[in-house]
Parts: sequence; structure tokens; C-alpha cells
Amino acid sequence: MTTLGQAPPAPTRSAPPGNPWLRRILLLNVVVEVLIVVTGGLVRLTGSGLGCPSWPQCTAGSYIPVREQAEGFHKYIEFGNRTLTGLVGFVAIAGIIAIWRWTDRRRALLWPAIGVLVGVGIQAVVGGITVRTGLNPATVATHFLVSMLLVAAATAAYAESALPGGPRRPTVPPIVRQIAWATTALAVVVLVLGTIVTGSGPHSGDADEPARLGFDPRSASWLHADAVMLFLGLVVATWLGTRLRGTSARPVDAWRAVLLVTLAQGAVGYTQYFTKLPEVLVLVHMLLASLLVVAMTYGVKSLTEPADG
Repeated sequence: MTTLGQAPPAPTRSAPPGNPWLRRILLLNVVVEVLIVVTGGLVRLTGSGLGCPSWPQCTAGSYIPVREQAEGFHKYIEFGNRTLTGLVGFVAIAGIIAIWRWTDRRRALLWPAIGVLVGVGIQAVVGGITVRTGLNPATVATHFLVSMLLVAAATAAYAESALPGGPRRPTVPPIVRQIAWATTALAVVVLVLGTIVTGSGPHSGDADEPARLGFDPRSASWLHADAVMLFLGLVVATWLGTRLRGTSARPVDAWRAVLLVTLAQGAVGYTQYFTKLPEVLVLVHMLLASLLVVAMTYGVKSLTEPADG
């Protein structure tokens, strides 16, 4: 209630969560999601995809590797990746509990955090199907793409936790937002094409019985490269748009990060192609794919900012 001549109070915005452990847990959520992508790549590149030939057990009668298994060191690599899945689930649960206890911004933060937990459950099922189908490349690709969604969801929760609640305003004009969203859509296409390249190449995940997609690896690689070049052009356009027409430094910094990761990813991609796909570079390529998703998520989040009220 106001008196005559007194200005009405400005609309209030909830402050960013004050408990430092909330952001630490949400950051850990991002880290473990990226880490499980890297360890999954290690499983594939060492031919350890069937190191635990059964699921949910590692081998018949045991949930952990046993000395008598014929899979050798592969069983430990695959079991390590499975164990990390459990850690990812615990961190996702911890993130939800932290959001519930330490902030009133439950709608903005809970949905992506819950999405991560649900996705971890889906990943466990897809992983089991992958093992039981003998590492079918289609299910392996699905496994990777779901991981990318989880990286994006975990990053969205972490990025949102640094911002106050309340209404938002755009930081760039509509045309720049449209280019940014087109860039994001193309990023999805690039990731899907990347799984097709991997599913057509030499690293099947099982050294003994490789199962591959029926595409020519060279043609798939060049189609992927063409999409990456178009993606790079859109990233540059978005970054320039934020520099020329943006109202704050956040979108400029965010899309500069997208550009730098894209350039690094492109350099590694071309290098691994012309050097016959060495395992180390393929693993770096997978790590950079995860970091690109992190950067893209920040880029999309930077398209708006809290209104002054």
C-alpha cells in the first residue's frame, strides 16, 4: 500500500541462491556428466564394450568382475564406467535435494535437475540394451546423444543458479536470437552426424566382433564436416550479432566461448581424420563435444538476462 505521491515499490526479484554448496553440487553434476562421456569413449576405444558381457550383472552370477572372466582388462574398464553411472545418479539426487533445501527458485532449477536424474535412469536402460544387443551402433549412438542432453540439462541448472529470479529481458534483437536458435538446431544435427561417422568407423567398442552402420565412412565424415562448416559460420554470425547489437557482455562472452570450442573441435576433427583416427584424438573429440554442449547451453541462456524491475 502506498501514500499519495509515493512511487509504488519496484517488483522484487529473488536473489541467487546464497548457499555456496548448492552451486558446488550443481557444478559437480556437470563435471560427472562430462566425465562419464569421456569414460564411455574410453570403453569404446579400448574395445571394452562387452567387458561385462551381461546386464545388470557384469557376468553370470556376479555384479562385479571376477578373475575367471575371459575379457581380461576390458572387464575392469567397462565395470568402471558402470560404477561411474551410479555416482552420476547420486550427484543428481544430491542436486535435487540441494535445490529443494537451499533456494526458493525451485521451478527454474528443479526441472533441469530432475531431467538429469530421469536421464540417468534412461541411460542405464539404454546401456543394458546396448550390451544385450551386442553393441548395436544405433543404441550406442542413442547412448551418446542422451548423454549430451544430460550435459545440457546439468549445465542449464548450474547456469541458472547464478542468476536472480524474476522477469527476464532479451539481451539481443530478435534476428540475433533467431540465428542463435538456428545455430543450436544445427548443433544437434552435427552431433547426430558425428554418431553416424563413429558408427561407420573402425572403433566399434568390441575388438572381436565389430558391429557397424552401413554407411561409407568417408562420405559420412565429409557430410559431418560440411555441417560443421555451416555451423561455424552461424556461430560466427551469432557472436558478431552479440557484439554489434547486444546490450550486455554476457552473450558476447558466451558465444565467444562457443566459437573457441568449435574451432578447437574442428581442428581436432580434421586432424583425426587425416591421421586415421588415433584413439587419443577421438577421445579428445568426444570431450570437446561435451564442452561444446556446455558452451552452447550458456550461449542460449545468455540470450536473456534478469530485468531491472
